Amino acid sequence: MSQLAADPELIRIGNCSGFYGDRMSAMREMLEGGQLDVLTGDYLAELTMLILGRDRMKDADLGYAKTFVRQLEDCLGLALEQGVKIVANAGGLNPAGLAQRIGAVADKLGLAAKVGYVTGDDLLPRAGELGLGTPLTANAYLGAWGIAECLNAGADVVVTGRVTDAALVVGPAAAHFGWRRDDFDALAGAVVAGHVIECSTQATGGNFAFFTEIADLGRPGFPLAEVRRDGSTVITKHPGTGGAVTVDTVEAQLMYEIQGARYAGPDVTTRLDGIALSQEGPDRVLISGVTGEAPPPRLKVSLNTIGGFRNEMAFIVTGLDIEAKAQLAQRQLESWLPVRPAELEWTLSRLDRPDADTEEQASALLKCVVRDPDPNKVGRAFSSVAVELALASYPGFSLTAPPGNGGPYGVFTPGYVDASEVAHTAVLPDGSTVPIAPAAETLPLAEVAEPALPQPLLHGETRRVPLGTIALARSGDKGGNANIGVWVRTEDQFRWLVHTLTVDELRLLLPETAKLTVTRHVLPNLRAVNFIVEGLLGQGVAYQARFDPQAKGLGEWLRARHIDIPVELLA
Repeated sequence: MSQLAADPELIRIGNCSGFYGDRMSAMREMLEGGQLDVLTGDYLAELTMLILGRDRMKDADLGYAKTFVRQLEDCLGLALEQGVKIVANAGGLNPAGLAQRIGAVADKLGLAAKVGYVTGDDLLPRAGELGLGTPLTANAYLGAWGIAECLNAGADVVVTGRVTDAALVVGPAAAHFGWRRDDFDALAGAVVAGHVIECSTQATGGNFAFFTEIADLGRPGFPLAEVRRDGSTVITKHPGTGGAVTVDTVEAQLMYEIQGARYAGPDVTTRLDGIALSQEGPDRVLISGVTGEAPPPRLKVSLNTIGGFRNEMAFIVTGLDIEAKAQLAQRQLESWLPVRPAELEWTLSRLDRPDADTEEQASALLKCVVRDPDPNKVGRAFSSVAVELALASYPGFSLTAPPGNGGPYGVFTPGYVDASEVAHTAVLPDGSTVPIAPAAETLPLAEVAEPALPQPLLHGETRRVPLGTIALARSGDKGGNANIGVWVRTEDQFRWLVHTLTVDELRLLLPETAKLTVTRHVLPNLRAVNFIVEGLLGQGVAYQARFDPQAKGLGEWLRARHIDIPVELLA
């Protein structure tokens, strides 16, 4: 057991990164802005693993988040001076290489930093024997116990490869409180805390549906979690920073990229249906009531492959006869191509309006996307033909960009392996290793039965207005699937929402989902419903199946759709 904080009953864990490319100054802002015990950073996503995989193909010494190194060059001395531990998954595909690089940075700065790292997630050398195919990257989602071992051994900095995002919080909390592997309720509480702060300022007002309610959103502060021994947590931020921490900003992040009422992980399966949120004070939200169950026996594996090559050309279509002009360009391009790519998709976005005051408002966009295993078929053989139409096609012909060669696209697929097949290992600051055994107690993952629904709201007059007049939403991606979490603020609004916003109604409101499998999960404690739309994103974000490849705007599209809402709920 390691005492990471002065208070044995509380540990303050902040976040300074939600993705590879987040605010560079955030590490210093968090270290200088107020009290912290641990500072975490999440640098990995499905797309990031593909990017790092391509980096590693070019240079075997790479494969980690280089921006994290630059942040440490600036802030490592400050963190050591303040006694703040740093835990990040910036190791990506090469945590050992990153640990070595951090050691070199510390030596250069004349600092005595103890660095530990967690390894074992990379299954690429064994992908074939494990039935995972021949991917570019294959990384199991590890849990928190390797991080805890490194901290217990006195590490100042711990870097990992592919761990669950929440593990960055669970590991320090488990080390500080000395939790056992079967302290499932406490572990689940820390998982929820980790899930809320993992995406940086999304918990403090960033990407928030009712953003106009937040007085200062110019530069939102990064969140921190005050985790207690029982796993309950207060989400807050440093004083004087922008943004806000409210029940709704916390719920917005809580609804992000979840599935059903059970949230599976390698250490614990977290029950989301018992969570209670309450405003404890200004910029302080208490999360309580979280329970946990034994984790499933298998670990999820992130698999990325190069699916082929992709290119696109976008035509500007202006004025009258938009549909006919688009059909002419499509017919010409397809007949002029020397060879047809394996995939050729057209999308006409009617952004134009009648009698427009500006040329831009009179114009639509016609986009052609092509994919093929052969880069030549989607390179200049495609894009140059689009340019050749310039003087031979519809009136007003123009393109948004010159011809290009296109580039490779990735495909994400999830895999699963028995936890016993993964050599989860903590490498301590002295170089010794500690193997992390898989969970001794497991429980196969199962769906939670739909809870009893409240009585429908009896109401009178309705008004046809956007759903977002009363409903908030947050959406995101999980591989090729999208989730849309929708919630409201009062019990009467929930009684209306849960009986109105059904799967069938969602398909009517969002026609792009009409032919896809859609599942709804009801979370009464959060006055929320969560939809999983399977296959909307094709084969993952890098496949770019639609113009919003990560479904970030899907919830906002839903909120903008008009629906009949009882007048009494609009007051």
